[in-house]
Amino acid sequence: MRTYQDWLEAKEAGKITEFIRDAITEYMNEPDYKIALDADEYEAERNTTILRFTKMLYNSLGQAMVDFTATNTRIASNFLHRLTTQRISYSLGNGISFPTAHTVIEDNKVKIVDETKQKLGKNFDTVLYRAARYALLHKVSFLFWNLDHATFFKMTEFMPIFDEDDGLMKVGFRFWSLDWNKRPVTVVVYEEDGYTEYRTRKGYHGLTDLVESKPKRAYKQTLAKAKVDKEATVVSESNYSALPIIPFWGNEHKQSDLVGMKAKIDTFDLVKSGFADDVEQCQEIFWIIENALGMTDDAIEKFRDKIKLQKMAVIDAEHVNLKPYQQEIPVNARDTLLKSIREQIYEDYGALDVHTVAAGSTNDHIDMAYQSMDDEADDFEYQVMQAVQGVLEIIGIEDVPIFSRNKVSNQKERTQMINDSADHLDEETILRKYPFLSPDEVEQILARKSAEDTAAFSSEE
Repeated sequence: MRTYQDWLEAKEAGKITEFIRDAITEYMNEPDYKIALDADEYEAERNTTILRFTKMLYNSLGQAMVDFTATNTRIASNFLHRLTTQRISYSLGNGISFPTAHTVIEDNKVKIVDETKQKLGKNFDTVLYRAARYALLHKVSFLFWNLDHATFFKMTEFMPIFDEDDGLMKVGFRFWSLDWNKRPVTVVVYEEDGYTEYRTRKGYHGLTDLVESKPKRAYKQTLAKAKVDKEATVVSESNYSALPIIPFWGNEHKQSDLVGMKAKIDTFDLVKSGFADDVEQCQEIFWIIENALGMTDDAIEKFRDKIKLQKMAVIDAEHVNLKPYQQEIPVNARDTLLKSIREQIYEDYGALDVHTVAAGSTNDHIDMAYQSMDDEADDFEYQVMQAVQGVLEIIGIEDVPIFSRNKVSNQKERTQMINDSADHLDEETILRKYPFLSPDEVEQILARKSAEDTAAFSSEE
């Protein structure tokens, strides 16, 4: 692990480029980095274990050989993408809001104003949603506040440098290349007092021969340009109170969601692929050959190869006895195993398997099915809250995000329950409780009703 103190020593010794090269090389060889790359493959339904699986045979000497005659079906499941999408959409599908939002009247129209959300930028919900996905897949992503909007970096393209004393991130390296083995690499070093760009010189590739391509500049600059000038002039520069990059951890364990789930997903894929192979390779009838003249090991191998490749072989029929047998595929056993593994995957991840919720279930049954998902969402939303508050601290805002969970319910039953209690509730509460109205729709309805009431009052006057 390279620390902030190591970085300061390298700067003092004038070995910045050497430090960057060695640190990123070590970072890309760490187990967590390789797990993150593996998680990207599983999320894209390219499960590495099943795609690399090859069936083998062993000869009479015990030597392993590829069984080129066997079918090798590779069925990759989509569990990781489905599970992470469910967790993110459950908490962030409706975006986040803040309790400081209020209504204002402009031109006799009521508008909902969320000043905190406006300062974060109109695309903040989208950025947060995408950053959350890679926080779960890679174990961490990084939110970067860039002057007036937020963006994010993946763990596979950003290396954090933490302080030995307080554990805070003080420096970060973002690196990328169109082709790591053939094209130049760009590295941007983010520090508390600005950022500097380094790039591989022309004719080199990878991290060899890095040089400074753009000098350090502040995160905030004021520019001025006259009509006669070709380029703008920097009038003033300033930075934030801390590094404007916030780690967004996916969970309290600080590890990829693939860890622990990989073995279960691999087992499911292998069983399902093996099932498909059996259907392809299993003959309806096979034969037991008796008194086959005491064949040698080599002769047995040749005989087996002929059966596999040509589906026939020649034998001495005078003294040989053939007994036909019918082979059946163990369907029930494999179906039971696949169902068990699927249930275990959803249970261990704390996700909702829609097959467990019957049509017409009451809200009590639905709430019970959501209990594990609610528990996991509480933990995940705590990580989201810490990341968002880190961004707000950079901007200079004190606020707490509010989540609106995407939850399936028996809408008819819930609506009836709300209507039965309407005499004891105010209009806004009733609208917010209705399951078929989104938060944005509630705000729009309240704004329109308020505008109608204002217009009616003015007309009466």
